[in-house]
Order: sequence, then structure tokens, then C-alpha cells
Amino acid sequence: MRLTRAQRQDRTHEQLLEAGVAVFLRRGFLAATVEEIAAEAGYTRGAVYKHFGGKEGLWQAIVDAHADTHLHGLRAALDRATSREELLAVLNPAVYVQRTATRWTAVSAEYLAAVAGRPEHAAALAATQRRLDETVAADLDRHCRRLGIRPALPLRDLVVAWGALGGGLALLHAADPATAVGEVAAGVLAVLLPPPTGEPGGSPPAAGEPGASPPAAGEPGASPPAAGRPGGVS
Repeated sequence: MRLTRAQRQDRTHEQLLEAGVAVFLRRGFLAATVEEIAAEAGYTRGAVYKHFGGKEGLWQAIVDAHADTHLHGLRAALDRATSREELLAVLNPAVYVQRTATRWTAVSAEYLAAVAGRPEHAAALAATQRRLDETVAADLDRHCRRLGIRPALPLRDLVVAWGALGGGLALLHAADPATAVGEVAAGVLAVLLPPPTGEPGGSPPAAGEPGASPPAAGEPGASPPAAGRPGGVS
């Protein structure tokens, strides 16, 4: 069956995306060339410029597609979590720090350094990250409420910290595979998402919440001392 012009363009677009992933992960963002990517897909360099405007646009398109795939998998895993422990396990970046994921992080760091002073590319990357962070924060809010978890930080800040933790540990693991990524991340996540109130290690209920201890004498909201007690009228 003969493809239409639009179908041929879509196929070229997808083939260039696949070639871009292969070349970037193999060579790194800085070392990869438009010519090499085009040859990997079986095209000339003009195809890359036509579809993406250059290797920066190609990497951004790859990041956008990867973000949507990652988000879909994360949301499904969070939906299956039935306890705080399972939620923390889903968020632990050790699950993703494999050879490809580590290489992906390294290439992302190269790209970030390359476009930091180029507003048009930096803005596109920031917009993708902001969209992803906001979606994850909203999902985490729903699941924390469901599981009775009170985050130690506002969730938007927590998600930014989580992303930085994962990226930093992935880079460290690339340099030193002996790095205990899972253990380090588990300790940090346990602090950011403490046990629900009433569980061992959980935070005590805030003043005014069910189960909270009454304020001590002299503290705001404390009742006057009873007669016969220290500070009371004998």
C-alpha cells in the first residue's frame, strides 16, 4: 500500500526520533552530529533540520516523548501503591538507575549545559519540566491524602527535590557504580514523606487535631493550672 505524503512525513519523523535516541545515548549530546543522526535513520541532514530545526530541537522532542511515557508509567505505579512503603518504593530512583537511565541523565546534563545561555531552547526545556512537575505534584497530593501521609515540604518543592535527587544520584552512579543509590534515596524520601500520624516514627498530630496533646502550662492555648498543681492556687 502506497503511503500518503503525510504518512511518509510521520514515518520520517519517528525514524529520526529513534535514530536521535540511539546516537545521543551512544555518543552524547555534544559529540553527536546532525549528519550522524540523519545517516542512522537513512536520510540526509536536511531531514533533521526540516523536522526539528537541528539537534537541539530533536533532543527536545525526544525529551517530550520520554516525559509522557515516564509519566504514564509513574502514574500507573502510584495507583497500585497501597501503603507508604509501596509509595516510597515507586519513587525511589534506584528503580530507574540502570545503564540506559544513567546514560540518559548524562546526556540530559550535557544538553542543559549547552542550552543554558540560549533562552529559546532553555525555555522549552523548562516548560516541559514544569508541566511534568505540576502533574506529578497533583498526583502525589491525591495519593498522600489517600494514604494519610503529610509531606514535609510543599509538594511542588518536594517534586523538584525528588527530581534533583534522582538526577544527581544517577550521575554519581555513572561515575561510581558502587554508590548505594537505593539506600541514599530511601533515607531522603523517608524524611520528605514521613509515616502517617499514629504509626511508629510518624509525626505527632498538630495542635487541635484528634489525638494531639494539650498545650503545656504557659503555652498559647493552655488551660489555667488546676488547684494543687504547680502554678495553681493551693
